[in-house]
Amino acid sequence: MTPTIPYGGDYNPEQWPEQVGEEDHRLFTEARIDTLTVGVFSWSLTQPAPGAYDFTVLDRVLDRAVPQGRRVCLATGTAALPPWLAKKHPEVNRTDFEGRRHRYGQRHNFCPSAPAYRDHAAALAERLAARYAGHPALLAWHVNNEYGGACYCGLCADAFRAWLRDRYATLDALNDAWCTAFWSHRYTDWDQIEPPNALTEHWRGPDHTAFQGTTLDYFRFTTDALLGCFRAEKEAIRRHDGATPVTTNFMGAYRPLDYHRWAPHLDFASWDSYPPLDAPPTRPALAHDLMRGLKDGAPFWLMEQTPSTTACRDVNPLRRPGELRLATFQAIAHGADAALYFQLRASRGACEKYHGAVIGHAGRDDTRVFREVAALGRELEALGDATLGARTPSRTALLFDWDSWWALEISDGPSRLVRYQDVVHAYYRAARTAGADVDVVPVTADLTPYDVVLAPVLHMVKGDLAARLEAVAARGGTVLATFLSGRVDLCDRAFLTDVPGPLAPLTGVRVDEWDARPPEVVQPVRLGESVFEARLVFEIVLPRGAEPVAVYGADFYAGTPAVTRNTYGAGEGWYVATALDQPGVDAVVRRVLARHGLVGPYAGHPAVESATRVAPDGTRLLFLLNHAPGPARLTAHAAGTDLLTGRRVEAHVPLTLDPLGVVVLRVQ
Repeated sequence: MTPTIPYGGDYNPEQWPEQVGEEDHRLFTEARIDTLTVGVFSWSLTQPAPGAYDFTVLDRVLDRAVPQGRRVCLATGTAALPPWLAKKHPEVNRTDFEGRRHRYGQRHNFCPSAPAYRDHAAALAERLAARYAGHPALLAWHVNNEYGGACYCGLCADAFRAWLRDRYATLDALNDAWCTAFWSHRYTDWDQIEPPNALTEHWRGPDHTAFQGTTLDYFRFTTDALLGCFRAEKEAIRRHDGATPVTTNFMGAYRPLDYHRWAPHLDFASWDSYPPLDAPPTRPALAHDLMRGLKDGAPFWLMEQTPSTTACRDVNPLRRPGELRLATFQAIAHGADAALYFQLRASRGACEKYHGAVIGHAGRDDTRVFREVAALGRELEALGDATLGARTPSRTALLFDWDSWWALEISDGPSRLVRYQDVVHAYYRAARTAGADVDVVPVTADLTPYDVVLAPVLHMVKGDLAARLEAVAARGGTVLATFLSGRVDLCDRAFLTDVPGPLAPLTGVRVDEWDARPPEVVQPVRLGESVFEARLVFEIVLPRGAEPVAVYGADFYAGTPAVTRNTYGAGEGWYVATALDQPGVDAVVRRVLARHGLVGPYAGHPAVESATRVAPDGTRLLFLLNHAPGPARLTAHAAGTDLLTGRRVEAHVPLTLDPLGVVVLRVQ
């Protein structure tokens, strides 16, 4: 446990002359920076040739950090190959989706199945651990960096076949799972199986596949292959350091990798937050809550964010004054126990030289960005350990499932225009703007703590999930499912029953037909006295015990249910049969939350975000964040002390939040 929120970020002194280091540390002290992430892309520096190691730069950084009172998150540096390894072992270079073997270049350029990569990466991690385990500056281990991408080489084909043998045991089981009776695909030998790519099962890109079960399994295999690389490095570290926590930095709601499969192997979750600056604040909030949900609600690290602007996009807008502070406190409100930047000093060259940095190329301490970073550092220093270890007491859960995401977006129907993240965000946004704290959890999570479970586009229903959702409703809770839910099993095979498959008893509906239309086709949906818009998919619902809550207003199915509610035990199962606009989703979700008293006191202020954390000693912390450029005038619903100003706030009296302002109340 650190005495304050770790504050700092990626530091790459190898990109600058050695004498710059002293000035860096002066500026770090001025900005209250106490944590340095070091060595993220240092493989060619620390191992310039096979069997040759040079720890000069790392030694200098770690040894200098100690007298300055700083700690180091030490990276293994294995995210990008050194040129010598690619030249000596060309098989470590990836083969892309189109079947092209790449030559050396870029980053994330390694084949996860190549023994040469795994062996050299684990050996480097072990050398680092042997050297720095027990170093007084060492705070955490940072393995690799932003794992991602896929390889389709012969080594991956062999590894995929071995993965399939382990999963299915027999070819009969695999043929059944993949429905290979279709198009004469029945396999009679494991060696006949090819990775699904542009040369085999795909056309028009990665999401257009003839055999969804095959592609779905390759997504799962890729997740496990990259996870195997992480685990090998962690095991190498653990041979010398059994105590220092080990993590790798994720990328929020990142489709290629199922982070739920990684979560048990991390000592704490961490992620890099780079939302489009014009995105609604619920977009990064959803990712924060997803990261918190990876470790059963334990705090996570904000491993990277930009202090000003990003790079490598076509257009890179600048954070306006106050937006950095607001984004940082939003992360803390949702469970962050560290606030780190990419990067501390700007890169001198290459593709990230214009990426935002605390210290620019001129090394000045009088820029707006540096002043904002330093002011925030002083606030976090004054906040101390008040938020460290605090958890979120949510009574609302949102199910997030990578298998459903993959299966939905590689399906050939009903609509390729439905995007999993967009629908999930719409329901998350509705709950958050209504004032509910939300846990974003896997489908395997324990659901007993929750009164409300939101399950948007739960395309795939696995294991005992349907029974556990029924149990939530039976004891008095509410479960909400949506269109395109309950369609397929674990292998992406359609359920041989009425839609929504295993969710039908809970929802009390049957869906025989569905109408998919282009986005310009708008169907009115009437809910009470209000009319909302729906697009993309219109399921035609036959109630089987459920009652209509909203109805379609046009076409031959006008007057049929678009939203239903079914009494189940002491609770309810809701079904939303179409892609409602955001006001429509808001209206439905607020009715669900209101049944359980979960609509918050600030729900009438759409720009005001509230979040709650409870410290290990039971102290309740209420975060109020104003995302508007103007002041927000509220009535405080609870008494407490603002930890950022020391100001006393009384219940039921006016409370004004500054533009982009933050209040952190220790509630009494």
